[in-house]
This record gives sequence, structure tokens and C-alpha cells, in this order.
Amino acid sequence: MLKDKEEARDVAQEAFIKVYKYLDHFKGDSSFYTWIYRITVNISIDVMRKRGSSKGEHLEFDETIASDTTEANIGALGTRLGTNPQKSMLRKELAEKIQAALAEVPEKHRAILLLREIEGMSYEDLSRTLGIPKGTVMSRLFHARLKVQKILNEYLELDESKSGVGTE
Repeated sequence: MLKDKEEARDVAQEAFIKVYKYLDHFKGDSSFYTWIYRITVNISIDVMRKRGSSKGEHLEFDETIASDTTEANIGALGTRLGTNPQKSMLRKELAEKIQAALAEVPEKHRAILLLREIEGMSYEDLSRTLGIPKGTVMSRLFHARLKVQKILNEYLELDESKSGVGTE
């Protein structure tokens, strides 16, 4: 959600402190996992709001992120996926396009998409975690997927026209 490892670590630390501090407030209405997630998501949203209000001070480019994606083909993963430089470059390019597509999705849609697709949360858990009705979860998820799909389709169509490969 934050696209910044240091901010994510700070949020995780703050979330664990809040969980410890307010453990006696946990009522058991939802799972413990959902309760912790709700706290973490709320802190993340607060951080993003603060970042948005002081946008001129925040740099979007982080050199450590770029080096992490470069190292993704090293070791067992590189061996398993193959060491073909062209495929490696295409994977890296696709990963960058996915990140760019996610960056274009509104904050509330990006959060719900990541929680559902990456974390595998159910609609019910998303509803409880984000404090919104299940119908809103489904609607936001639909619109987030549609936006990302449209952006990635533009990239894939452009890529196919460059290579001369068409769909049959």
C-alpha cells in the first residue's frame, strides 16, 4: 500500500504497539487477524494522507526498490524461472507496468485490490477490516480490477504491435 519499505516497517511497528496497548479492547467480534489488519490499514491510510498533504517533500523514486526487482532473478527463483535474459527483462518490465497500473488506481481501490489479491482476504473480512458494506467491497474491487486490466491491456496491445505478434 505504501510503496516504501521504511514507511511500511514504521507502520508495522506502530501497529504492533497499538495491538499490544489496546489488546484489552479486542472484543472477538471478528478474527484477531482481521482486527490487526484493520489497525494496520488505518495507520497506512493515515500515513498516505499525511504524505498527500506534504506531497512536495516526498520523493516517489526509491533506489532500493529498483535494486530489489533486479535481484529477483538471483538464486533459486532465477534458476526455476530460467536465466534467459530476454524473459528476465520482460518479467521486470511487466512488474514495472503492474506497479505503474496500481499507482494509477485510487487509494481506496488499490488497498482493497491488494488485500484481496495479494493477501487473499475474503469479502467478509474485507468488509470488517475496512468498515464498509460487502456490496461496497465488491464494487470497489470490480472497479479496481477493471482499471488495472485496462492499463495492462494497453501495454500488452502495444507490446504485441511492436513484436509483430498478433492474437488469433
